[in-house]
Amino acid sequence: MRLSDLKIRKLKQQDKPYRLSDGWSLYLLVRPSGSKAWQFRYHFMGKEKLLSLGSYPIVGLANARKKRDEAKQLLSDGIDPSVQKQLDRISAETKARMTFKEVADEYYASLVDRELAPVTLRKKRWQIDDLSKPLHNRPIDQISAAELLHLLEAIEKSGRRETAKKLRATFSAVFRLAMVTMRAQADPSAALKDALLPPKVKGRAAITDEKEFGELLRRLDEYTGWPVIPAAMKLQILTCTRPGETRGAKYQEFDVDKRTWTIPAERMKMRRAHQVPLSRQAFELVMEHWPEGDYELIFPSLNSKRKWLSENAFNTVLRRLGYSGEEVSAHGFRVTASTFLNAREYNPDVIEAVLAHQDTNTIRRTYNRTTYWEQRVQLMQEWADLLDELKSHK
Repeated sequence: MRLSDLKIRKLKQQDKPYRLSDGWSLYLLVRPSGSKAWQFRYHFMGKEKLLSLGSYPIVGLANARKKRDEAKQLLSDGIDPSVQKQLDRISAETKARMTFKEVADEYYASLVDRELAPVTLRKKRWQIDDLSKPLHNRPIDQISAAELLHLLEAIEKSGRRETAKKLRATFSAVFRLAMVTMRAQADPSAALKDALLPPKVKGRAAITDEKEFGELLRRLDEYTGWPVIPAAMKLQILTCTRPGETRGAKYQEFDVDKRTWTIPAERMKMRRAHQVPLSRQAFELVMEHWPEGDYELIFPSLNSKRKWLSENAFNTVLRRLGYSGEEVSAHGFRVTASTFLNAREYNPDVIEAVLAHQDTNTIRRTYNRTTYWEQRVQLMQEWADLLDELKSHK
């Protein structure tokens, strides 16, 4: 016997839940609490299944019958109504997070979970928050390639070709995330791969003349400002490391007995730990600045012994020493070392190992696991002695 609204309203709860049929596999479940819920029983691929259609009276009798008929139509089309309900819910949830900014923030969160380098995360945050601002409130499935191109060309015309190229790559990653979460059908940035001008390749500003570099080393010795920064710069030069690797140096990374410095993977560009043999001069420099108390940093900030030196600290000293950004940069010290050492015909593989460079030949990189440790120990001492020699020749 089919149900009616009057009959449903008069139903009383019992000690145990019970069901009443409205026909055609539609049931009303009455719980001991008195709440009532619609259920549709059906068979799919030989299995009996139960689909919840909502609670009464929010879903009235007529609406429940309509939902049952819709489910039966899905069954006739070979579709499982329960699966379709899950897909509809996912679709509704994703449509509630449809703007470019919302998807981009999810992409950024995934980068944080992958523990990317802090400097990389800061650049991605800048690209999303600042460079992509015109797209923030745009539904991501409505953004066109032309819209992206207009934004990227404005950056490109300002002379920042490399920035435009990297921002396009970030756009692509955001759109790929939107695609796999069913918030976009395609990646419009893919069409722009060849639409942007190639970046102008500009090498690191570096001194490659030995006399001039000797003069720089003398100026560092004579620097009258806060001594921690030039000391850190000297260690960077002596160890051929990157500025960020040196600024973050902690006493726990140094093995005093073996005279080695192990830079952890999270601070390395290639995300692999790098062990540096310390020359006599480098070791003495570290010992001179060994932290006291419970502090960790070898070269802490002036404002706090627990904070790193700023990213611009090294280059600021170079400017105060009279060098322009076109002449030399802290990153350029590695170029200087590579130039001088290659000119003296040291083994190029050993030099690359010193610089912690990754072999560009994929196959060779896979099979060549040597670290050239003994050769690097010798080279680092000879490099330090060469620097002393350059500094002494006026």
